[in-house]
Amino acid sequence: MIQPGKLVIISGPSGVGKTTVLKRLFSQCKLPLRPSISATTRQKRPGEVEGVSYYYLSDEEFQSKRENDEFLECVEVFGHGHWYGTLREPVSTGLNEGKWIVLEIDVEGAARALKHYADAITIFIHPGSIEELEKRLRGRGTETESALNRRLDVARRELKAAESYQHIVTNKSVDQTVNDICQLLEALENQ
Repeated sequence: MIQPGKLVIISGPSGVGKTTVLKRLFSQCKLPLRPSISATTRQKRPGEVEGVSYYYLSDEEFQSKRENDEFLECVEVFGHGHWYGTLREPVSTGLNEGKWIVLEIDVEGAARALKHYADAITIFIHPGSIEELEKRLRGRGTETESALNRRLDVARRELKAAESYQHIVTNKSVDQTVNDICQLLEALENQ
């Protein structure tokens, strides 16, 4: 009999390093961690692979799945008209196979997913301070001042929501953050 897996929800503001941390976590942690693949209505970009990067759906397919309650959570992102969401079926299949499914989602998506999986492990990756986050975002040099300010406004709201997560891990260094999250998850393996 296969032991069911666990759902792990990881959130944090844009620029905190979630993608880098998770990439390392998947390769270094001994647990059967698997990323949840989101669905989206945006077009596939060069180098992206269907079912690996995202599940690419037409607007009609996405809306049909929304109407049929096939998403744990979904949202229209940044007002660009593109929808993103977590399909229920791949998550439940992975959990039934004993895998630990990791959702990298924002705080609002996390709250919606928790309505379906109240026993999920929730981890918030914190930058340490809003000033540190601003420094990281400015260091990227990829955004206009107005876009940067919008991201920081969202980040302030997300940082307030961090207290609703079971675990908060401050990302001072990627190596330490990966180690901290892996140890935390391993400690929860038999619970």
